[in-house]
Amino acid sequence: MDGAGASRVEGGLGKGPGLLLMTLYGIFTVGATSRALYQLTTRFDEAPLAYTLSALAAVVYGFITVALVRGGERARRIAVGCCAAELIGVLVVGTWTVVDSDAFPDSTVWSTYGQGYLFIPLVLPVVGLYWLRRD
Repeated sequence: MDGAGASRVEGGLGKGPGLLLMTLYGIFTVGATSRALYQLTTRFDEAPLAYTLSALAAVVYGFITVALVRGGERARRIAVGCCAAELIGVLVVGTWTVVDSDAFPDSTVWSTYGQGYLFIPLVLPVVGLYWLRRD
């Protein structure tokens, strides 16, 4: 087995619960990307901040998905950093949308802590960080 294949096997990021995380992040990547692209290209002037933040969420989800697929220690570190950034983003944007809803004429993936997505954007990075930090 070559070095890249060995790294993927040893990394084990896509095994067990990691496979579920990888699948959920893949779904969120596709969903957030398609939503953001549609909003940015057709309605940007209506809520530029919200739509830009949705695009940022899509990028973060994409990085996490790719890291989980690649596996290995370097990918694990990247995924931990991105999950932490995602959690911070959800908390900041979630709080911002609660405190100053006028700043967001339309919702983002992270609005009200991901309420429009059954709060999965709030729970997913916590579970991801737990999984990635395990022994």
